[in-house]
Amino acid sequence: MHWLFYVLLAVAAYALVAGYIYTRKATWERERADRIAFPDSGEGSPDRSFWDAVVFYGPILAIKTERVGFFDRFTRFSTLLRLYASFGVVMVVIISVGIALILFVSVQFTLLLRPEPTGIYAPQNILLIPGINEYVPSTLAVWFAFVLTIAIHEFGHGILCRVEKIGVRSMGALIAVIPIGFFVEPDEQELEKSQGLPKVRMFGAGITNNIVVGAICFVALFLLAGMAVPPSGPVLAGVYQNYSAWDAGVPTPSLITAINGVPVETREDVSGLLNATRPGDALTLTVDHEGEQSSYALTLSRWPEELGTRDSGFMGVHYYDGPMIMEQVQAGVSVPGFFRFLTIPFDPSTGGQALRMLAFETPESRFYQEPFPGFWGVVHLLFWCAWININVGIFNAIPMVPLDGGYILKEGVERLFERKGISRYALPVVSFISSLMLVMLFSIIFLPYFLHG
Repeated sequence: MHWLFYVLLAVAAYALVAGYIYTRKATWERERADRIAFPDSGEGSPDRSFWDAVVFYGPILAIKTERVGFFDRFTRFSTLLRLYASFGVVMVVIISVGIALILFVSVQFTLLLRPEPTGIYAPQNILLIPGINEYVPSTLAVWFAFVLTIAIHEFGHGILCRVEKIGVRSMGALIAVIPIGFFVEPDEQELEKSQGLPKVRMFGAGITNNIVVGAICFVALFLLAGMAVPPSGPVLAGVYQNYSAWDAGVPTPSLITAINGVPVETREDVSGLLNATRPGDALTLTVDHEGEQSSYALTLSRWPEELGTRDSGFMGVHYYDGPMIMEQVQAGVSVPGFFRFLTIPFDPSTGGQALRMLAFETPESRFYQEPFPGFWGVVHLLFWCAWININVGIFNAIPMVPLDGGYILKEGVERLFERKGISRYALPVVSFISSLMLVMLFSIIFLPYFLHG
């Protein structure tokens, strides 16, 4: 059944449940108002355990609690957490400057290259929403990573609030069909009184958590993925158009198991048999594709000139180089490997497509020897936990209010200008920088439309 049916079914179920809760809460609030207005009515006080915890923000249901003592448990590690958060502030400032420069350069490239409003330039692909962004699939691993990312971000704020002696009023979850996030609500008065580094550490804690957790998952991903044993057999990655295998309809990826009925186990076995053939010879190729054995009748071609002059016949296939790909995986824990990692979901290059097995279910992965059952599922989970955490952390570091990077900028500018005796200029400067960042973000999204309109 089409996936859209299940989506509509889930939305309808959520609408019914949310509508029922909204109606019951409205009834409960009216009854409470009546009890307050008529205290001698003899009726008991209403139950606060559930309905006080339910809040609606438009169609989004928030379930919150004021039981936030959980965060106080971390105050025993205050010194260590302050050091951790101070390191995070330095990291966030560096990322903020870097991302501002990247936005500036991206706008220039957009004006210069005039890209079509498709692919990574399509508006829905700017947003990191699983299933909406065409490069981020709506899978269990992705949604788990998405929710985990938001949770550790918000919990970072909550923990540093208590470490810096800022009260936390409530915490909770946001639900729109599925849980889409968490929130921590600090005491606004105490937050306003807090100034300087304590306040900056609190604002930067969420980003720090995202980057640190993302980095840990990134390292774990490549270490774990390196445990897979690449295929040693002759796995076909593709066929050359208008050559023998193409004409015979040989599917890819597939594993060559026999030639003319003779079993083969390596690429060398295949080459040894083909060396005895000539262009025009007939050949029966047996392959394993998706677990099924099939044979194909080929009439061998001449070798194309760009591949060299040979006397033997040419099937028109090229092989999947598993060992080379695993070398790329093992080289992933490096600065170049990190930036290559960030582009995997939308990298159209041959190398990028080969590394997609780290993030997606690919046919080639079935030819690897897995160290344990469910291996690739764990690899995919680590990939998305790393990728989403790092991207969310980077996005929140943009120096633009209301993002965390913007609040860090605001606090820094206010304290600096206060010491210089020019506090009245702090707000205009922060507003200008925030507006500039917003203009550049919108330019990247909408310029391709205007340039091709």
